[in-house]
Amino acid sequence: MPPIRYSLLAAAVAIMACNKPGQDSRGAEESNSVRVTEIMTKSGVVMVYVPGGEFLMGDEHGNPDESPAHKMTVSGFLMDKFEATHEMFKKAQLPDPSHWQDNPNLPVERVRWRDAKQYCNERSLQEGLAPCYNEKTADWDCDHSANGYRLPTEAEWEYACRAGTDGPYDFGAPDPLRLYAWFADNADQKTHPAGQKRPNRWGLHDMYGNVSEWCEDVYDPSYYKDSPAVDPHGPPNPGKDVRRVIRGGSWKASADMCRATFRQGERTGDTDACFLTDFCGFRCVRRVTMEELKRLRTAAR
Repeated sequence: MPPIRYSLLAAAVAIMACNKPGQDSRGAEESNSVRVTEIMTKSGVVMVYVPGGEFLMGDEHGNPDESPAHKMTVSGFLMDKFEATHEMFKKAQLPDPSHWQDNPNLPVERVRWRDAKQYCNERSLQEGLAPCYNEKTADWDCDHSANGYRLPTEAEWEYACRAGTDGPYDFGAPDPLRLYAWFADNADQKTHPAGQKRPNRWGLHDMYGNVSEWCEDVYDPSYYKDSPAVDPHGPPNPGKDVRRVIRGGSWKASADMCRATFRQGERTGDTDACFLTDFCGFRCVRRVTMEELKRLRTAAR
């Protein structure tokens, strides 16, 4: 599917409005300068279509691992509007490892990298899609050509977070970060129900905070020097001391850690009986052709 430039996003048609309880819908409308295309999946999850395009990934003035800033082209994809919640995990009939479970709309956390991948496969099977992850391999290798759900690549995540802008946050001054994110300054040291803060310009909630999100890529602080310019899948697995990329701020993050370009590497926890990262969750993506998107739009009307 050919990439679509940012300028074409304004032509996207909103086909539904689906706000979680407690979401400030007036604020959501004010914070978006474009209308977004949403679809409801067979398993009842709202996703946003992110049109492909070109953007500048990284930040020359950020941390060393955010450099060099480099031009990147990303193909279009669907992305969950909200971070994966307890309610979504329950539908997939998977054990929930989270610390906070008193509200079904809270994001899951303490999720190992493989737990997130298992959820992706279960959701794919529920909807009759081809799972992306091969559970027979040690790393649950990802088939990026499959039409099922998977974790976003690091490039896809940053592209979706930036939402056609080039600053540290897509909303810019004078709006304060607290309107868009639960982070250390306002989260009261805990997670909050998904969708209570304003979405970014492309209609995605909690990209800057609440919980950080697993990506598919191996973390390499110097990867940007050699990254492919089109749809990169990250560096090869080094085989030991493997860390995977997590993106986005969390309830315990500083404002600086909530920036769109901020990178972190986290051990996957797959072999750790006490994985206590209660700041880390995820959301799913999947590739979609324009023909399939057209059918999904029609079904949602």
